[in-house]
Amino acid sequence: MTLAVDSKWGDADRPVARHVAIIMDGNGRWAAERGLPRVEGHRQGVQTVRQIVQAAMELGITHLTLFSFSSENWSRPRQEIQDLFGLLRRFVRRDLAELHKNGVKIRVIGARAGLEDEILRMLDDAVELTKDNTALNLTIAFNYGSRDEIARAARRLAEDVKAGTLAPSDVTPDRFAAYLDTAGLPDPDLLIRTSGELRLSNFLLWQLAYAEFVFVDVYWPDFSKEMFEAAIAEYQRRSRRFGGTSARSTA
Repeated sequence: MTLAVDSKWGDADRPVARHVAIIMDGNGRWAAERGLPRVEGHRQGVQTVRQIVQAAMELGITHLTLFSFSSENWSRPRQEIQDLFGLLRRFVRRDLAELHKNGVKIRVIGARAGLEDEILRMLDDAVELTKDNTALNLTIAFNYGSRDEIARAARRLAEDVKAGTLAPSDVTPDRFAAYLDTAGLPDPDLLIRTSGELRLSNFLLWQLAYAEFVFVDVYWPDFSKEMFEAAIAEYQRRSRRFGGTSARSTA
């Protein structure tokens, strides 16, 4: 479904999504349509991240997960990758103190292999600094691919079975989920993807099994607080049955 961005916010009688995941798509196309370098689209996309994190807190959303860098993004031109990492460094240096002050807890999911030591230290420091915060759980999917995540989880689980610490009969969906990068997090209630593309792009394939999807026909740099509120309002209108015959709340 493609969201009409003029949807009216909101419905006080329906629960706000507890966990929202976002595929932030369209930075490069936003820049290209304006005759700008792709890095300008990514730079404007960082501005949008700031707005949406603030909006999530104002709406009472407790978990926000952002797809920031895919494991498939390594195939992009080297200069663009360097630009993206430079923006990440500046975002952390500029915004980390403010996020910490506002009670945001940062978590990073994705593969660590292949990342520079400086990037790993920076991400680890952000996680450590904010580990006790409770206002918003902000998860950054960085160097992340869901198939890789599932394969890594299966490998660790198989190692435990081989070591005898886990019996094959103990392997259940809940047990398997505990081996994923997102262990301990609630599954997303709502997935938002910008740019009008209608696919998951290897993002949270396990965790999105029962999520509601909203697709927005604007590029990420143009995604606004009002559009975010409209997506939440659309979620509130949905009837979530989780395979049953009657609606069920996850709040």
